[in-house]
Amino acid sequence: MSPPRLSRGAFRRLLLPSAIVLGGGTLVYSYRPRNIPGSEPPAVPPPTYGPDGSFKMPRFPREKSRLEQLADLRRRGEAVARGATDQAYDMLVIGGGATGAGVALDAATRGLTVALVERDDFSSGTSSKSTKLVHGGVRYLEKAVWELDYNQYQLVREALKERKYFLQTAPHLSNWLPIMVPLDRWWKAPYYWAGTKVYDFLAGSEGIESSYFLTRSKALEAFPMLKHDDLVGALVYYDGAHNDSRMNVSIAMTAALFGATVANHTEVTGLLKDSSGRVCGAKVKDAIAERDGRPSEEIPIHAKCVVNCTGPFTDSIRKMDNPDVKEIVAPSSGVHVVLPGYYSPAKMGLIDPATSDGRVIFFLPWQGNTIAGTTDSPSPISKNPLPDEASITWILDDIRQYLSPEMKVRRGDVLAAWSGIRPLVKDPNARNTESLVRNHLVDISPSGLLTCAGGKWTTYRQMAEECVDAAIAEFGLQTKPVPNAPRVSGTEAVDDGAILDGSCQTHKVRLIGAHGYSNTLFIPLVQHFGVETEVAKHLAESYGDRAWTVASLCALTDRRFPARGERVSPLYPFVDGEIRYAVRHEYAQTAIDVLARRTRLSFLNAQAALEALPKVIDIMTEELHWDRHRQDLEWKDTVAFLESMGLPQPLLSATRKQVEQHKLDFSSATEWDMYSRHVRPTADDRMAQAASRSTTT
Repeated sequence: MSPPRLSRGAFRRLLLPSAIVLGGGTLVYSYRPRNIPGSEPPAVPPPTYGPDGSFKMPRFPREKSRLEQLADLRRRGEAVARGATDQAYDMLVIGGGATGAGVALDAATRGLTVALVERDDFSSGTSSKSTKLVHGGVRYLEKAVWELDYNQYQLVREALKERKYFLQTAPHLSNWLPIMVPLDRWWKAPYYWAGTKVYDFLAGSEGIESSYFLTRSKALEAFPMLKHDDLVGALVYYDGAHNDSRMNVSIAMTAALFGATVANHTEVTGLLKDSSGRVCGAKVKDAIAERDGRPSEEIPIHAKCVVNCTGPFTDSIRKMDNPDVKEIVAPSSGVHVVLPGYYSPAKMGLIDPATSDGRVIFFLPWQGNTIAGTTDSPSPISKNPLPDEASITWILDDIRQYLSPEMKVRRGDVLAAWSGIRPLVKDPNARNTESLVRNHLVDISPSGLLTCAGGKWTTYRQMAEECVDAAIAEFGLQTKPVPNAPRVSGTEAVDDGAILDGSCQTHKVRLIGAHGYSNTLFIPLVQHFGVETEVAKHLAESYGDRAWTVASLCALTDRRFPARGERVSPLYPFVDGEIRYAVRHEYAQTAIDVLARRTRLSFLNAQAALEALPKVIDIMTEELHWDRHRQDLEWKDTVAFLESMGLPQPLLSATRKQVEQHKLDFSSATEWDMYSRHVRPTADDRMAQAASRSTTT
């Protein structure tokens, strides 16, 4: 019996509602609200002029200074020594990277007393040397589908959720970034299209732009540097990008505003244990006092729980607890290079998730330049690992395969390069000790040392939440409401929506600078302070509403415009007020802190950072009253650090006098060919120029 057939009239009657439903659904999906960081009106309106005509600057809450934080550590340590056990902290966090700062903020917003100490500076290690992406893990999704791996699927879901929180709590430091996947075969189009659509679907209600296909001509229009050969089209999907070290500093300083005792350049020299052998704190010393030539006595910090969040150095703290413990960190080096901005469009990146040798290659716009990378190879653990020449060469060689032949990819185009150590970890309780933990690990030793290791920037908040949950369960910590939460926004009128009742609320707590930020914040900064437009945009996107304070600290100029703000490098929008703000409000203690983590100059251009170093040292000397010995030490240490940022070898011996007199040069033709961005002027060029000037005269 044949199936019933629809009459032509019935078919037409079905066709119209079907078309309406399909078309309406497409319209709703295409024009649904987008969640673009900074596009919403700020929670706190910009300051205005009062009835008397005076300008009302925002009044932000004051964070304790670093010296006040160290004094608190000493005071509580002395109180415990006198028998006041209630002065012990609930939690001591060792490590001031993304994870450690996240744990401190989570604990402080749950009403716990918490101290955080960092041997170097906030974000001085892996956390400042990331790819600058806030990503959900496209490669994890591919594995989840092809290997039917539910754990990989869960990783993607968790990362996408955390990405949403990331951009909501710090909209000034993060943004959506379209990323192109070039296609060289037509069969790849449906494959990658399906994958990106699943990625869109899993992102759920984030409100990001949908992925889309570009024809060959449209792909070349969007990314004109691409090689034309074999290109059949491209797919574009959206992920997040951020300013990693400024994010890290903001998390730490927000924790300080919520009552955490936070101290960078404070080194743990040993763990404290009670009579039963349980870890109950640590001994620390102030590394800055030693740099100033002053004695640095040990400070005991007593805590009910000690958390090890030291990234690649995780095992060094674990061995303070138990020298015989097996190492769990499997360090892997990822080298990145920074190239001029013309290597990528200003607002679009490129990624190939499957190169011929299985590695990922990308180049992404960041701070006006282009980041390219990355490598993945076993590495020894060191404080400032050097980017090796072989890795730089591999990245440049791979880039050449994607760019038009007219783009001459040269070694001299590398403005900066760095190596970040990924702290991949092995589960100490797993039978197979070779297996690596795919995301992160929370482990408690028999003596009570809690270790939180592994993970990635995108999921730092989730890691911190799990870590604090484990500490509460294991050590019986009592959370409590925070009824008098600091008004981070500087006004009484703002409610984050975070109910500080003792539960985890870091998915709602906005970081310093977020409340008054919008994409138009730079306009009143220009209008009131007379700073350059490029500088104002940079300040708004780096400090959020704290840009008002930074701009007010900029020096007045003797020019009509800009009226304020002396650039520390003519190539980038970093200004003098940022250095003063970093010292006064962000615990910057060394020139490296400023050049690498408060501004990003050393990551963008190592030679420009060297040229800016005299000005940075001079301003920090005014702020911190350095003597000549300390200034010389800062010069020596910073130049040595810049080697890890890719500063060319011939410039490592440069003196301050040479830099100030602009006498930096490459002595040989070989050095010039390797490190210079342009062709070396010849004697004939100079003679021709002289002749031209003579003729003009």
